[in-house]
Amino acid sequence: MDKVLTIPTNMAETTRKNNITEVINTYSKRLMGFIRKRVNNEADAEDILQDVFYQFIGNTKPIEQLTAWLFTVTRNKITDRQRKHKPNLLEDVYTDADGESNFDWTEMFFDESNNPETEYLRSLFWEALNSALTELPAAQREAFILNEIEGIPFKTIAEQTGETINTLLSRKRYAVLHLRERLSILRDELLHN
Repeated sequence: MDKVLTIPTNMAETTRKNNITEVINTYSKRLMGFIRKRVNNEADAEDILQDVFYQFIGNTKPIEQLTAWLFTVTRNKITDRQRKHKPNLLEDVYTDADGESNFDWTEMFFDESNNPETEYLRSLFWEALNSALTELPAAQREAFILNEIEGIPFKTIAEQTGETINTLLSRKRYAVLHLRERLSILRDELLHN
């Protein structure tokens, strides 16, 4: 199947459909196995496979090595999907690892009644957050503060620092994991005392 294969648009429609069907039937299982090893979500894996075949169907240039072309396109689609993946948000810090919380920090921030209890909880939160931030390595702390607190996009931070976006995402992720753990200690103290 590594022979030159083109599917010209002026080819008889039946022949064209047969060639496309043959390629899809031949490569679907291998490509899906390749994708599943690199993607956690089955729906994302199916979307990537579909995108690969859409690109194949829309291709008008000759493909000399079909297998290499399909796997290269697949790898690129996986990379694109991972780049678009939403990074950890500050809300992730507020909740448990399983996404549940009996104590919602976000409600406290948007509570406009400036009662003494809310003010006290806010001060405890900021004190715990600042303390936890000082425990982080400087690079993780900087990535978190610039992106999450100052709202600077990773692309801009990468241009300013010379770091790759993936490096910055990784640093922020480690920061979020540490902060989530530290804030969960405060939350547990508030809930159980």
